[in-house]
Amino acid sequence: MATKRNQRLNKINQGDCITLMGSLPEGSVDLVFADPPFNIGYEYDEYQDKLPAEAYLDWSSRWMNQVHRVLKPSGAFWLAMGDEYAAELKIEASRIGFECRSWVIWYYTFGVHCTHKFTRSHAHLFYFVKDAKQFTFNADEVKVPSARQLVYNDSRAAKGGRLPDDTWILRPQDCTDGFSPDEDTWYFPRVAGTFKERAGFHGCQMPEQLLGRIIKACSQPGEVVLDPFSGSATTLAVAKKLDRQYIGLELSKEYCTLGRQRLDAIHVGDDLVGSPEPQCSAPATGGRGEGKTKKRPRRGVDQEGQKQLFSAESSSDRRPGSEAEGVIESFRQIHRGYSVDRVVADPIFNEDFQLACDRNQVEGTAAERNRFLFRLRKSGRLKRVGIGTTARTQVSWDDLEQYIFASEIAWRRISDDYGNMSLDDILCDPRIATQFDEIAGQFAPGFRPVDYRWGAIKLRKEGRNARQRAENHQRRLKIKKFTRGIPLSELDLSQVPASAGVYGIALSGGEFLFAGETHGLAHRLRAHFESEQSRQRWLREHRDLEIFYHDLETVADYRLARQSLLLKWHQPKWNMVAKLAV
Repeated sequence: MATKRNQRLNKINQGDCITLMGSLPEGSVDLVFADPPFNIGYEYDEYQDKLPAEAYLDWSSRWMNQVHRVLKPSGAFWLAMGDEYAAELKIEASRIGFECRSWVIWYYTFGVHCTHKFTRSHAHLFYFVKDAKQFTFNADEVKVPSARQLVYNDSRAAKGGRLPDDTWILRPQDCTDGFSPDEDTWYFPRVAGTFKERAGFHGCQMPEQLLGRIIKACSQPGEVVLDPFSGSATTLAVAKKLDRQYIGLELSKEYCTLGRQRLDAIHVGDDLVGSPEPQCSAPATGGRGEGKTKKRPRRGVDQEGQKQLFSAESSSDRRPGSEAEGVIESFRQIHRGYSVDRVVADPIFNEDFQLACDRNQVEGTAAERNRFLFRLRKSGRLKRVGIGTTARTQVSWDDLEQYIFASEIAWRRISDDYGNMSLDDILCDPRIATQFDEIAGQFAPGFRPVDYRWGAIKLRKEGRNARQRAENHQRRLKIKKFTRGIPLSELDLSQVPASAGVYGIALSGGEFLFAGETHGLAHRLRAHFESEQSRQRWLREHRDLEIFYHDLETVADYRLARQSLLLKWHQPKWNMVAKLAV
């Protein structure tokens, strides 16, 4: 029976959830999180979300019965539901045999605007178990600082914190830099259309931090989490990051494909996206508590007291007819749903942006306009005026494999030449970006400038995750420091294994120039050294090189983690991720 479950494990399975759950063994799942269609007429890909009430309740009963069957006796079931059928489904769950432990209200004020009734600003989260006396609940994993800690800095507060309330709150001003918690609640940013967390292909997406709380509280590492309505694959993504096994069920073929791409891009131990609320800071209170409170950072100053590069409240940004309005309007006209990163990094997009700036009489050079656009994004101004960036630049790691090493070398060299220049500054200045392209093209010829530049953006995004993966899973990575190399003059490329692996390039008997990981050692080293021209790219500055390599079954399980360890150990001159990981 376990074999049937294993066939579904750690993947998104396409098909009807009732049928697919029926193929799973009884008592084989530890935790189920379900965010089903609410029967309110939402336009899904392959599901009609407007059934007669009786038909919807019958369908809900059938899939919840399957949830009850596949759960272990100690298992938990979380159900997300809107107002329309919350009461009915709670009663039906009780009839099926579930015990309700908590009825959580997730509150947010960034809801859908209504004209003939009060705007909805909450969702229901029911926490059920099969056995009221036997279940998993990891209280220490989800405790939060108490009011005594957050507001009054009272030494009498329990050091371990307390369990959160059953109302989980979101306000738009509480996102990232805007938190001001003064109560025992957690703030979860709802994944709205303009949020960076948004996967971009599914309209109803839960925040990772909310699901992180549920999965940490109600399951253990290695246990199985099931989502019968996978959708944007957020439940599965969080389960994977938290080292749980997972089973996703999804009716839509398109959502399955896009969800699988999302899962391929993350790894065990990665940070959850979004704001891990609450933060241990609070606004000052008056009266007797004064003197013990923890001060809230001033607007325009980050939590370490450093002045931000750009103030969202600056008068030059807000006045009518300002440069900001011209840049915003220019971006609005040409971005086609893509991000600021894409518009700046892609020469074609950026040319359109510069032409729009000319038409809108925006002063300054191309570099100055690009930098201003980044500052507007940083300040949140683009979101506040309703510019959504939901289109995604989809580049697979198989594609990146062909040139990402060249992006890294070019980034490091330009950064060193211009005094640790940031990637944003490199991409903003067309002159410097062209130099970046030329260097990358020397090491991986034949690709577009946007390919090289996007490779660097992906490296920057993954740099922190790679370091964390390396720290959390060093024993599993099965690599050691390089100790014995092969002189380049003696390297026989026909003897290099075709499998995945790690490799290093160093001066003969001395300093490392580059260390990397790859899906195919033979292919990568041939790209570096097979032709005379490619050898000369490496030998231009150094006449004697040594090559190190070690084959592995895969490097996709902990993306860039092995490379991160090699950079920590050998400190190569041409790697950029080494600088990111410091």
